[in-house]
Amino acid sequence: MAFKTIVGLEIHVELSTKHKMFCNCPNEYGAEANTQTCPICLGLPGALPVVDKEAVEYAIRAGIAFNCEISNVIRMDRKNYFYPDLTKGYQISQADLPLCDGGYVEIELEEGTKKISLNRIHIEEDTGKQTHTDEGLSLLDFNRCGVPLIEIVSNPDMNSAEEARLFLDNLKDTLKYIGVSDVRMEEGSLRCDVNINIVDKERGLKSNISEIKNLNSFKAVVKAIEFEEKRHKDLLEAGDNSEKETRRWDETKGETVLMRKKFGASDYRFAFDGDIPPVDVSDEWIEEIRKSLPELPHHKKERFMNSYGLSSYDAGVLTQSKELSLFFEEILKYIDDPNLVSNWIMGDVLRRLKENEQEIEDIKIASKDLADLIILVRDGKINNNTGKKVLREMFDTGKTPDLIVKEQGLVQISDEGALSGIIEEVLNNNEQSIIDFKNGKDRAIGFLVGQIMKASKGKANPQVVNKLLMEEINKR
Repeated sequence: MAFKTIVGLEIHVELSTKHKMFCNCPNEYGAEANTQTCPICLGLPGALPVVDKEAVEYAIRAGIAFNCEISNVIRMDRKNYFYPDLTKGYQISQADLPLCDGGYVEIELEEGTKKISLNRIHIEEDTGKQTHTDEGLSLLDFNRCGVPLIEIVSNPDMNSAEEARLFLDNLKDTLKYIGVSDVRMEEGSLRCDVNINIVDKERGLKSNISEIKNLNSFKAVVKAIEFEEKRHKDLLEAGDNSEKETRRWDETKGETVLMRKKFGASDYRFAFDGDIPPVDVSDEWIEEIRKSLPELPHHKKERFMNSYGLSSYDAGVLTQSKELSLFFEEILKYIDDPNLVSNWIMGDVLRRLKENEQEIEDIKIASKDLADLIILVRDGKINNNTGKKVLREMFDTGKTPDLIVKEQGLVQISDEGALSGIIEEVLNNNEQSIIDFKNGKDRAIGFLVGQIMKASKGKANPQVVNKLLMEEINKR
């Protein structure tokens, strides 16, 4: 049978504003439970919400970045169904008049660029947080109540778990680039719901949509889609069909688990929120926000390829993070060799960051210091292996490469006179290796070079060593 997978995503993104969506309570992660609340975000009688301007601006920034049409009117609605972690019993959201309409996100596939269209981006408030104890208690923390969210709703344009992952990667990078969210999934700043069904193209059958709620990692999104793909296919092949239902991902079992039958729009009983009058959004303000946006990742990637001659892969890695791309361009102010700088960053620097579980903005190394290190290696002052050791020391101490090289006496020996003595001594002590090489055993040269590097404490210039070594062997 020939099947086609259909995937749509709903992404909830907490905005990094100073205050909550409808009150002046601080929007900060990690505070003591129930210390960042007030009558408004607790929904107490008589408390009147007021829309936060910064939250609206951040939502518009996201809408522009994702090519949406921005509405000139903000209208808020009440979404009415049981929320144990919202004391007022409804959520303030947007129904038929979202702030941002349409739009798209482009992803790069082997066969070319694919455009994933968006249905909408709307603003709403977050709910509180429930914690369930081993003793059977449910604890409620209302600090998160009223934190501003945008919900980004895609159309069902994705056809695999990999396409969904690429979409989310692009989305996350862009949101961080434009500064509207820290997108830290481990802190709940970005959460994802998956809608998936399968089409049997030969028989014209279609499974019912399943929704998988509150996935908090891209890995979980991929696994949940792959699990549901197989479950839906197995049902159709058996002449059965899936139910319209909401499920959750069980990481321990590696499968989705039924939560409830899927709600329809009528179950939410949307109604206009009379406490929040419509707010006008002027074209002038939208244009002002548009001009304030930084260069977006896909535009920067194209510029890196065109201006610096980088490959698509290298440019993509360097522009995934705004901070990393800025670091790269700062280094280029001191050394005009984009490919050499790219190789150092994508190799040793990113590997060291991963090992230390750091982001580029956390390191102690200034852009000029890394440029100086690359120049030392390029100009033969130290060899490549020594350069890696110096980089490790720079990560640990923040010292400059010149100081580390001076303190540890790491300057590379390139003087032929000094190296000739070392080479002669090594050859005198390893005559069998000379015989082996002349009998066609090329590995003997590697052994001899290793002995020379050991005798010079790693300071010998490898290029000079190889030249002098071959000259000396040919004499014998």
